[in-house]
Amino acid sequence: MRRATRFSTLALLAVLAAAVAARGEGVGEVSFANSGAAAAQPAFLRGLALLHNFEYDDAAASFREAQKLAPGFAMAYWGEAMTHTHPVWLQQDRDAALAALAKLAPTAAERQAKAPTDRERAWLSAVEVLYGEGAKEQRDRDYASAMEALHARFPDDVDAAAFHALALLGTAHQGRDFATYMRAAAVLEEVFPAHPHHPGVLHYLIHCYDDAVHAPLGVRAARLYGAVAPDAGHALHMTSHIFIALGQWGDVIAANEQAMRVVNAQRAAKKQDPKNCGHYPDWLHYGLLQRGQLAEAEAGLERCRQDALAEAAKPDVAPDPRYSAIGAWSEMRLQFVVDAGKVPGGSIEVPADARYADARLNLAYADLYAAVRDGDAKVVKSATERFASARKEVEARHDAEDPLADEEVAALGQQIDALVLLASGQRAPALEALARAADAEDAIPLVFGPPLVEKPSRELLGEQLVAAGRVEDGKAALIVALARNPGRTAALRALLAAQTALHDEAGANATRAAIAANVQPSAAVAPSAASPR
Repeated sequence: MRRATRFSTLALLAVLAAAVAARGEGVGEVSFANSGAAAAQPAFLRGLALLHNFEYDDAAASFREAQKLAPGFAMAYWGEAMTHTHPVWLQQDRDAALAALAKLAPTAAERQAKAPTDRERAWLSAVEVLYGEGAKEQRDRDYASAMEALHARFPDDVDAAAFHALALLGTAHQGRDFATYMRAAAVLEEVFPAHPHHPGVLHYLIHCYDDAVHAPLGVRAARLYGAVAPDAGHALHMTSHIFIALGQWGDVIAANEQAMRVVNAQRAAKKQDPKNCGHYPDWLHYGLLQRGQLAEAEAGLERCRQDALAEAAKPDVAPDPRYSAIGAWSEMRLQFVVDAGKVPGGSIEVPADARYADARLNLAYADLYAAVRDGDAKVVKSATERFASARKEVEARHDAEDPLADEEVAALGQQIDALVLLASGQRAPALEALARAADAEDAIPLVFGPPLVEKPSRELLGEQLVAAGRVEDGKAALIVALARNPGRTAALRALLAAQTALHDEAGANATRAAIAANVQPSAAVAPSAASPR
């Protein structure tokens, strides 16, 4: 008993020293009492902080470093295995995780024997559930139950609380479920006052609240997280999940610019090229468009196009579509067409590969939208045919990591039908089709980030109702659209036009102030050029 007590005390001192090191490295403040050798603690603690920050590759490298320093350190293998599941994104590489665990011992029973404490055995048991037999959806639910039990058994363990909450978020396989997300938030809110610098607590609170309904509750975490983990690009970006849900475009821009600076500095240190496409550039691009900084948005789009051209030149090494520069460029180009009101220069010959079906869908949608706006019947016809072809490819692919893909494409298809009707001058049936598309979109669970459909159908419906003289109906539709996607500049300008036509002075003044607060002065009074006429 004395020996065990002395060992635990020494291990705890090592952990606390490593916690200071992890905090000093700019990835967050963590501590995790364990039986590992003191020499392995800094690498383990850094891996844990990076894991909470979703910096999965760097986290795995840190856990492997801890394994080298202490080959029998069971929790180092647990940590590496955990980097292969990404609950919020519904991604998991079970084979890689099991391979990481097998380095500790070939079977679950033998791995349990390698863990010297009850607490560590409980953590290993939970990860065995996560990567056990059966369908992923059921394993995710079972893992959430296992983490709930672990958290109940060790209520003072902040990491048990954080991973319990994250596991709950990972059970939302059909899209955001407010009840599940609020259960996770409740777990985190219990530990937040005592752990305001814990990267997992802050990160997962933001995910719990990053929708237009709950975003005000996430402001505290968003304002803290970037300062807590300033060297983690994902942490810097994550703050913008709250800002984008509140329509705070200056903050969205600043967060993603900072994230890109950190990421590209780290890439430069590894002799890698800067990353001009992807999640952070996409969100930056969207914020710039809403802010009216069109020149900066177009410059970023062109930088991404250059990366996409390089990718297109190597069709035999096409990347995972989730990280495709061509796919990212097509999304940014589509948003530019919708929100800047013009077609940008430059194009790409997209490889004839099924993995690029989404990119072809985006390009066709953008071209059709612009053609309807510009009255180009020939392009309307060709873009409609291209959209239909790409849609078949997308719908033929089952994407377990994107459960809303089918609903998104179906709602978009209804909007396309409405746009074609608008192009042929059939406004009344077009309005009916837009109303159906808007209802279909509104039935899709809320998602974080820019709108699921780049030109929200409820917003487009409101614009078209105002253009058709049904101003009161248009105003109502735009108010609903802004509730789902706060601060969108096109919707605010259309609402201002409706309020002005209705002589709603108080409403117009409030909307004018909202535009002025979020849009650069030079763009604040510009007419909306984004909606088809």
